[in-house]
Amino acid sequence: MDIQSIDHIELFVENAEEAAAELRDHFGFALAGRGGARTGLHGCESVLLRQRAITLLVTSATSPDHRAAEYVERHGHGIGVVALRVDDAHAAFAEAVERGATPVAPPETFGPEGDRVAFASVIGFGDVEHRFVSRGRTGGPFAPLIEETGHGSSGEGLLTEVDHLAVCVPAGTLEETVHRYEEIFDLRQTFEERIVVGSQAMDSKVVQSTSGRLTLTIIEPDVTRAPGQIDRFIEAHDGAGVQHIAFLTEDILSAVPRSAERGVRFLTTPPSYYEMLTPRLGRIGVPVEELREINVLADRDHAGVMLQIFTESRHERGTLFYELIDRRGARTFGSNNIQALYEAVERQQASNHQTGLD
Repeated sequence: MDIQSIDHIELFVENAEEAAAELRDHFGFALAGRGGARTGLHGCESVLLRQRAITLLVTSATSPDHRAAEYVERHGHGIGVVALRVDDAHAAFAEAVERGATPVAPPETFGPEGDRVAFASVIGFGDVEHRFVSRGRTGGPFAPLIEETGHGSSGEGLLTEVDHLAVCVPAGTLEETVHRYEEIFDLRQTFEERIVVGSQAMDSKVVQSTSGRLTLTIIEPDVTRAPGQIDRFIEAHDGAGVQHIAFLTEDILSAVPRSAERGVRFLTTPPSYYEMLTPRLGRIGVPVEELREINVLADRDHAGVMLQIFTESRHERGTLFYELIDRRGARTFGSNNIQALYEAVERQQASNHQTGLD
């Protein structure tokens, strides 16, 4: 199965207009279209957002039997669909089902010759579906029932594409989930890591498409240790789900302060992290003081340096959050930064508990 890229990500939320406005205000996404009863979309309202190569569809149910209503009732707002661009959605669907995928929606083709769009969906993990998408041409219409604005499609431009998605799964299902992605979607494992923080621990594996444009970091808690943030995600989210979306940026040193000015709240990092940065990594091409000032993490792999930062969760259940990542040659994930993220989320959750916010 040739997965070319992430075509779009669909968020299921309580109020599509409000959630879309927050993404526009905080991260600079541009309004690209809308769909609802007026455009022939039944049971829901959707807002289409774009920024560079990132497309988000924000959907809320207007009917209790729409899938978004059930999702929000169980999980709160979150990622309901990760859509995958393929050459032939019909063939990809048939292949996935033959390999054991659970079908959600059979293939449908929309639009005139030259502008045709085909959709078909199967379950990926938990309640998250993968929607196979094939398009007659690049830059064609998103979908017939979404009325596009025709302007502002690039957004502010600080974010360029989806780098990866972090997925939390229940204990004991990591191996099974990785195996399913290898067998059904032809992804391959590229990285694995065990993180131990005090009395807590988690295990993670990264799977990636041949194109390199779909990357999933799949994480499970170690339930033989003390409960931690992954256990809390599974409980609060009521099962497997996307913990965070990582947005790639070409200039994190500009993107972070700009996003902070827009109202994004980022996780903080202890000063001791920066004191050990140069001894641990050597020269990284960026003054450490600049990183310390805006709480950006740094790490390196065999190919280069990566800079990254994570937002606080604004989710009502404290689950979904976002990441900005600037890859300066690095292709994988920094082990020390995974641990730094884990510790930062623990600090945020402890602080929320002390102030009665969780």
